[in-house]
Amino acid sequence: MTIAFVVGNGVSRCHVSLPHLKTRGSVYACNAVYREFEPDVLVATDRPISAAIQDSGYALRKKFYTRRPLPELGALTLPPCYFGYSSGPNAVGLAARDHHARIYLLGFDMGPDQNQQFNNMYANTEFYKKNGSTPTYTGNWIKQLCHVVKDHPQIDFVRIHGVTTAKISEFEHIKNMRILSLDTFMDCINNEKEL
Repeated sequence: MTIAFVVGNGVSRCHVSLPHLKTRGSVYACNAVYREFEPDVLVATDRPISAAIQDSGYALRKKFYTRRPLPELGALTLPPCYFGYSSGPNAVGLAARDHHARIYLLGFDMGPDQNQQFNNMYANTEFYKKNGSTPTYTGNWIKQLCHVVKDHPQIDFVRIHGVTTAKISEFEHIKNMRILSLDTFMDCINNEKEL
C-alpha cells in the first residue's frame, strides 16, 4: 500500500520531522515549506509566492505545481479538475491523482491558534500575515477538501489532529475520512510502527 503525507502549514505540525516522513511515503507540501525542506511535490497557487519559488530555481530541480507557470522556470500547471482551488486542497488532489491508497493530512489546522489568532508556521515572514493577526477564513478550504475527498472514495484520508487543529463538522460525515491524534501519529512515525 502506498502512503502520502500532505503537509499544510498549521502550527500543529511544528514538531514533525518532514525529512523523516519521506522515509515512510511521498510528501506533498505547500508554499513556504520549500525554504526548509524539499518535498516530492510542492504546490503554490498565490501568485507572489509562486513567482518567488520559481525565481529561486526550485522548480528546475523539483516538482512544483502552480496555476500559471512563468516561462522556462520549470513549474508545472495544476490539473484542470482543481485548478481554482487553494494550495492545500490542490496538494491533496495531486496525491489522490497519484493513486496513493492512504493520504495523511498534516498541519491542516483550519482554525486559529490557542490565542484565537493567525495559525501558520511561517507567520511574520514574506508573503504571510504577522503573528497576532486575525485568522484566515477557511470556509473555501473546507468545501474544496470535501470535494477532493469525496471525488476519491477508494482512498483512505486521515486528518491528523493536534492541539491547534479545528474540529470541522463537514468532515465528520465523509465515509473515507477519519481522524488520528497527533500523539498517535508521532508515536507511529518516531517508533517505526505501522501507520
